[in-house]
Amino acid sequence: MPQNFQVPRNKEEADPRRWIALMVLLLATFMNLIDVTIVNVALPVLQTDLGASPSEIEWVVAAYVLAFALGLLPFGRLGDIVGRTRMFLIGVASFTLASALCGLAPSIEWLIFARVLQGLAGAIMTPQVLAIVQVTFPPQEKGQAFSLFGLSTGLAAVSGPILGGLLIGGDFFGLDWRPIFLVNIPVGILAVVAGWFLIPRTPGNPSLRNDYVGIGLFVLASVAMVFPLVEGRAYGWPAWAFAMMAVSIVVVGLFVLWQRRRARADQPQLLNYNLISNPNYLLGLLVTTIFASGIPPMFLVISLLLQTGYELTPLQSGFANTPFSLGVLGVSLFIGRLGQRYLRTRLAVGATMLVIGIGWLDLIIRGLGDTVNTLTFVPPLLVAGLGLGMGFSGLFQTVLSSVPPRDAGAGSGALQAFQQIGGAVGIALVGEIFFTHLASDLSAGVALKAAYASAAGTAILYQVASFALVVALVPFLRIKPPPGAEPGRAPAAPPVEA
Repeated sequence: MPQNFQVPRNKEEADPRRWIALMVLLLATFMNLIDVTIVNVALPVLQTDLGASPSEIEWVVAAYVLAFALGLLPFGRLGDIVGRTRMFLIGVASFTLASALCGLAPSIEWLIFARVLQGLAGAIMTPQVLAIVQVTFPPQEKGQAFSLFGLSTGLAAVSGPILGGLLIGGDFFGLDWRPIFLVNIPVGILAVVAGWFLIPRTPGNPSLRNDYVGIGLFVLASVAMVFPLVEGRAYGWPAWAFAMMAVSIVVVGLFVLWQRRRARADQPQLLNYNLISNPNYLLGLLVTTIFASGIPPMFLVISLLLQTGYELTPLQSGFANTPFSLGVLGVSLFIGRLGQRYLRTRLAVGATMLVIGIGWLDLIIRGLGDTVNTLTFVPPLLVAGLGLGMGFSGLFQTVLSSVPPRDAGAGSGALQAFQQIGGAVGIALVGEIFFTHLASDLSAGVALKAAYASAAGTAILYQVASFALVVALVPFLRIKPPPGAEPGRAPAAPPVEA
């Protein structure tokens, strides 16, 4: 591994394999992203085939999201220490192996455990990707390289539900839902082999250190909050569930004190204390968590409504969700041209469109009878998808605008982690509302379709409320460039250490 690795200043200094290497990075990223959307379509089939309880089917999604969130910060730092290319290849290989374990799962418990491994592997891989691009491409090519990641994200969102429906509906070799995971194996092997030969090796920095106590406190606080939210209903909300949530709050306090102690001793922190003591950034973390809590559980509910409640096929369900993804993709194709302009406006408008789109969808679901016409889902889902693309385009930049350049990397990593934690919390809360309401209606003798429509309509109100809260909080976010930054522009991320 070359110890004299330099970030290229121009095309002549750059590695000639960089664009082919970028395709490998995009392939691995696409595999990770598409796995998230593909699983939502398969949830009803998984629940039936493996005899999963409501809380267990929530864990199929939440276990991945939570593990991914908890691994982003420490594995991102570990990439700085041991080398990003090495960590990327380890992450892709681990993700491929975990996908095989998912596809071979003989029970729901096995599948949930494999999803945890898959989430951790995704967290090993993901932070390295943009860092590798940052140190591989010269400045004049970075914008074009990064724009391809946005396009890849949009394509994964659009193709995931449809591919999931095709793989499940095709019942290849009698494997039912298992190909949605097994399809990752040849893709992962290709990415590892190609990456080994094509991705430039960037050296690590062994002098850097990870904050292992901070990692432990962060994990404990997150699990202590999410676990009882998912499992509390199944056990009748016992005292230990509320005790765990109280412990989570206490551990958050200990985490803050520990980060302050590390900062005063000038030692590495999992989350820079400069950020923890920045009120605007903390408000940004809250807004990010609330914003991100809305989307993952919505598609869990829609998939269960359409497939279990109205007996649509996975492919039909996947097509029904596609307008949302098309909306996100459509925005991603042009929103980059706005640069740093209208950040808070974009966030507020995006969240408002989500309130309108999901509120509209809620009215449609509540009005369902014995049949469902998924064409009526197209306008509200398209509006909501446009809103998500618009809102997220301004979210991170708004929150990071007042973060000093020296903390931009850590600030961005923490935002991504809290984005995922928000998704896990949202799945737990919306799942609680949906399955509690559904069980109550079914036990009261309500017809199956009516019960699912009523439960889904009630659960989706969480999304309407969460995005409305984002709209209310946006005016309190401040865009204040730190000293030395160009007025009116958010600070650029600092050069990644090589």
